[in-house]
Amino acid sequence: MEYEQLKLENQVCFPLYAASRLITRTYQPLLEELGLTYPQYLVLMVLWNKEGLTVNAIAEKLILNTNTITPLLKRMQENGILTRERAKEDERKVIINLTEEGRNLRHKAALVPEKLVKTLKDADLTNDELFAMKKTLYKLIEILDK
Repeated sequence: MEYEQLKLENQVCFPLYAASRLITRTYQPLLEELGLTYPQYLVLMVLWNKEGLTVNAIAEKLILNTNTITPLLKRMQENGILTRERAKEDERKVIINLTEEGRNLRHKAALVPEKLVKTLKDADLTNDELFAMKKTLYKLIEILDK
């Protein structure tokens, strides 16, 4: 028996894993200019949309565990990008808000998605292909995140 199901080239998960790592690597020089890591950039995208969220709410949006996101938020606070405060009505909840520096990063980061898409288009991916891939990946996320 050859165990075809165990060959790397027959896996659905490997190209997703590899593409994720390579996309993150492509983001790296763009985000280094801002002093951010990719996970920090994701947190900021959530907070630029709505501040005053709890750690749990941010973790849920990013499909991460709170024990993964808490050290990340702590580093961002140490870097002056956001604040973490215990909720007055329930001290178990921690509320996250941006500092002025965190808000100002939004303007600097505005070109990052465009630069990434340009890199992908220069590599011969069309807008239609990118949109279809995004739609399929969100469908996969919906299926798996139950």
